[in-house]
Amino acid sequence: MTEEMRKLIERLRDFTTSELCDGAGLYHSMDYAIKPWIGGARIAGPALTVDVPSGEGDIVADAILQAEEGDVIVVAGRGNCSCSYWGDHRSFCARMKKAEGVVIDGAFRDVEECEEVGFPVFARGITCGTAGKSGAGAVNVPVSCGGVTVCPGDIVVGDRNGICVIRPEEAKGIMERALRKREKQAALVEEMKRTGVVVTKVKG
Repeated sequence: MTEEMRKLIERLRDFTTSELCDGAGLYHSMDYAIKPWIGGARIAGPALTVDVPSGEGDIVADAILQAEEGDVIVVAGRGNCSCSYWGDHRSFCARMKKAEGVVIDGAFRDVEECEEVGFPVFARGITCGTAGKSGAGAVNVPVSCGGVTVCPGDIVVGDRNGICVIRPEEAKGIMERALRKREKQAALVEEMKRTGVVVTKVKG
């Protein structure tokens, strides 16, 4: 990760995904069913994408080996929750690689053990069965995850509100607009406290 990208991601951490979506206007948020299950409820980092056929997960292990510090591993599991694409051993390996977290359009397993590892896992669901081991799939290619196109190097931001995907070249403008909205809302709240007049819409 370049120093410029590192600084950009650190700035993005100051915003919630809701604020970033407001700043984006035309935003890219993943399906609401993909949510945080394990670890810290906030992640931000460049996407390391994994395209897997539905029900096949062996290539995810290979992707972990390619992960760099701060990467968010994005597993495009096509919404399949009848098998798991991730478990405790993969969490342990990804933590050793200093990845930021994993986002799975599908299921994972080994909940208690994953909690012990503490590596952030966002997923659609939980199941005990494992995925196939054919090795089919591809790493670092454009994927569709949770209804959103994610390209390698796109910035993935996740928190308890959901997951949004930001193109690096759009991040600065998104943050500027998000900050303006935040400041307007804060000023409006102070005005409501002062006057006692309720205003339900933040304009601009």
